Amino acid sequence: MQIITLLLLAISLSIDSFAVSVSCGLIMAEITFWKATRIGISLAVFQAMMPVIGWFIGTRIEWMVSSFNYWLTFGLLLVIGLRMIYESVKDHKERRKKINLMDPKVIIGMSIATSIDALIVGISFAFISINLYLVLFTIGFTTFLFSMLGILFGKKIGTRFGSKMEIIGGIILILIGIKILLDHYML
Repeated sequence: MQIITLLLLAISLSIDSFAVSVSCGLIMAEITFWKATRIGISLAVFQAMMPVIGWFIGTRIEWMVSSFNYWLTFGLLLVIGLRMIYESVKDHKERRKKINLMDPKVIIGMSIATSIDALIVGISFAFISINLYLVLFTIGFTTFLFSMLGILFGKKIGTRFGSKMEIIGGIILILIGIKILLDHYML
């Protein structure tokens, strides 16, 4: 996997964490750097580990799908990308209730919820050549950076750009899926 493709993938997977982090910044406008770091680390660890778990699952089923693995990879990224786009444009009725964002159950819940897509993407990693350590570091670091920026943005400018960023993330995932498919047929 090329480094540009990996960076785009990491950015796309980090969009959910960014959106959640913006919400955290809005809810806890007085959040400290260390509390934000705690949230960012949790989001990053889960976002980085889920593709590894997915890769492990994918390597166990690769023999069953080896004849159409590029189509499966494309399909998974297409579905995830379309879901991200759909989630960003559907009508949201947000309820503003007070939650304790620093409660470990809340942090872990947010971390799992934002990293499910990464698990599915990780399954597709079993079907292409990747450096798993580089993927883990890039996705984790990017998610941490986006989470910290999201909290800062939430504190400063609000949610004006949240849904637009999810649309862009979804489009990028779809384009990566198309690129993987085209690379397979161009070789």
